[in-house]
Amino acid sequence: MRIIVQKFGGTSLSTSQAKERVIHHIKRERDNGYAVVVVVSAIGRRGEPYATDTLLDQLSPFESFIDLKERDMLLSCGETISAALLGAQIRAAGMPAVVFNGAQAGIETDEDYGSAKIVAIHPEKIIGALKNGQVVVVTGFQGVTKQGEVTTLGRGGSDTSATALGAALQAEIVDIYTDVNGVLTADPKLVSDARQIVQVSYAEICHMAREGAKVVHPRAVEIAQQARIPVRVRSTFSDDEGTLVQDSEWRHNEHAVLDRHVTGIAYATGITQLVVSGTEDRPHDPQLIFECLAAHGISVDFINVTAQQSLFTVQQTQAELALKLLTEHKLQVKLELDCAKVSIIGGGMNGQPGVMARIVAALHKESIPILQSADSNAAIWVLVKEQNMAAALTCLHSTFDLNR
Repeated sequence: MRIIVQKFGGTSLSTSQAKERVIHHIKRERDNGYAVVVVVSAIGRRGEPYATDTLLDQLSPFESFIDLKERDMLLSCGETISAALLGAQIRAAGMPAVVFNGAQAGIETDEDYGSAKIVAIHPEKIIGALKNGQVVVVTGFQGVTKQGEVTTLGRGGSDTSATALGAALQAEIVDIYTDVNGVLTADPKLVSDARQIVQVSYAEICHMAREGAKVVHPRAVEIAQQARIPVRVRSTFSDDEGTLVQDSEWRHNEHAVLDRHVTGIAYATGITQLVVSGTEDRPHDPQLIFECLAAHGISVDFINVTAQQSLFTVQQTQAELALKLLTEHKLQVKLELDCAKVSIIGGGMNGQPGVMARIVAALHKESIPILQSADSNAAIWVLVKEQNMAAALTCLHSTFDLNR
């Protein structure tokens, strides 16, 4: 049995026209010989009645009285409504269908309410329905504990549901449908000649997702990578195959034709840089700095530590608290507000000399100072002022020929 998992996000289910496209994609894959499992998000986005954020807003006046189990029970309603409605529409289109919630689909999680992790999937009911020729519609974003309590999986949870089901069912492929036609080399709102990426590795797409590109949740990609299941990021409103995410073996073919080391560029804003050094009363003490911040729930990034000082970034919303805590320890702290993290991503960069030189030269030509930099096997990060971010994205996009 050839199985395909299709995940449809909230915008794919928010209008009658969009739902017709969903039916079209399901029917096409059945005609292609696939047994189809459909994973759905809640309908629409904040402001629409059944969207997850709308349901969450209903609780905000009672924040101090929220029971986390009951919160998850409420938040799971959006996907339940979405799945039941789509199941009826599939049958109306002449295809047999059955709808399962997370518990019925056998999605077992831990007890971390609001951000539960999948610990096992028991897909027997799904497999039985597929063998009977039914389209199986499953609620994304939710599961159930061993004790039978409803849980939700946190942001990107429906993507995670889809790839986890794909792994459990040994699906041929998982299609993530959204409102954009695949993954782009950069944000088209900021880089006018951003183009669609045809293929990308698991590592690259994880980096892009973590660094601000709104594509597919990194946790979902990690599950697909472990199971070696290809993922396609596609548009509900097109038959284009979008962007294929799979292991990096395809690159040996690409390099025979095109010497490209960078796949895409992402960014994140709302960042503050801290430069912390010692004073006469307190020598520079990295252990004290990071233990103090961790104890107060402040996450740090972009970390460079020398004998004289520690440089790192925090979210701008936590900058004032970080400043207060560190100055109370008699450390000297310099803040650089309104920064942006620009991420240059590509599995082909590893071991290639000259990539950083090209980045520095491109930004210098545009008179954009680099406040800090860091790198990994598949990414180089530079910290710039937010006012220079758009120019940095555009010039780096051009420097690495991503518009071709």
